[in-house]
Amino acid sequence: MKKLAVILLTATLALSLPGCGNGNGENDGSQESSTESVSQTGTDQESQTGTDQESQPGTDQESQPVSDQPSVDDSAQEPQEGISEQMAAIRQAVVDALGDNYWPDSPIPAEYLEGNGLTSEMYTDFWGEMPMISTNVDTIIVIKAAEGQVEEVQKVLNSYRDAKVNDTMQYPMNIGKIQASQVETVGDYVCFLQLGADTIDLEEEDSILHCQEQNGLALEAIKSVVGQ
Repeated sequence: MKKLAVILLTATLALSLPGCGNGNGENDGSQESSTESVSQTGTDQESQTGTDQESQPGTDQESQPVSDQPSVDDSAQEPQEGISEQMAAIRQAVVDALGDNYWPDSPIPAEYLEGNGLTSEMYTDFWGEMPMISTNVDTIIVIKAAEGQVEEVQKVLNSYRDAKVNDTMQYPMNIGKIQASQVETVGDYVCFLQLGADTIDLEEEDSILHCQEQNGLALEAIKSVVGQ
């Protein structure tokens, strides 16, 4: 009886051992399969990420398109606002003739000469400029006189010149330039010219000669536009 019990127990143990062994084997295989799957997924993601990065456009400056900006010519002079086309052409001709020796840069309104007797009935067109810095006296004024008003406009500009000559001691460095100033008439256009740019290193006599030369260049430029 005991021998039969031992045999049955031995048989039971023998049958249970293969089942346990198979269970462990199946688990190991499952784990290895899962690990391989995770590894493969990671590889695929890295591969996909690399592909996406390669397909995206570069972000460095070399890969960016360069926009074509129109070149700006700094030497081109824009017409002064508020003046007629004829006066703008006169101004441009004077600027071209004098180059760097053209210093006036601030517009003069016609009302500036009211104290010298200028009225709106005397002219049909007006342009004037002087430097913004008061120590510089380079000035140009061009007035197109109304019919029959040329002499009256001449009186106005001569009165303006006389006031400047009488006030030369305020800026002794500009004595030669102011002495060289002149009022000239070209057809219906009456002009006040007081130009010369830098004369600080010139003696008074040389300064006058230099400024007269610059005034002459400006006058010829005006004549070229007006047609005289």
